[in-house]
Amino acid sequence: MLAVFPGSFDPPTFGHLNIIERCSRLFDEIDVVISVNPDKKYLFSDEERFNMLNDLTSVYKNVSVHICKTLISDYCAKVGAKVLLRGIRNTNDFSYEFDLSLINRSLNQQVETLFVPTEQRYFLIRSSSIKELARYGGDISAMVPPVVERAIKEKYRS
Repeated sequence: MLAVFPGSFDPPTFGHLNIIERCSRLFDEIDVVISVNPDKKYLFSDEERFNMLNDLTSVYKNVSVHICKTLISDYCAKVGAKVLLRGIRNTNDFSYEFDLSLINRSLNQQVETLFVPTEQRYFLIRSSSIKELARYGGDISAMVPPVVERAIKEKYRS
């Protein structure tokens, strides 16, 4: 069974990787999908996020990385995915993701959304906090892999 794990992954975090690792043991295949929203401003380009995630997930034989510029429900229909994975940290995440799951279900009746709660040690990791902390020279090493940490520091140096 193919599962899709969409997100902006700007930047990829240890929390994202934990969900990928755990779900890679549950599904035959996982498509990690970098969702591109033209109205959103990203720190990293689509290609930069793709390259980082491709590198970070290369240890998993059943995980592949893709870029999607359409609705995720359309992507799932195109590749025949029946499961959409969504990571949640708290009730606010759940509320937001629950509403999205209803929209996705109305767009593609074949896809079920599964909510994957984060492990406690990743509870406070959020992309916006990582970027703000890095911008001011804070230590982000517990939140992102070294390759991502280097890339973020390079972005803020230039």
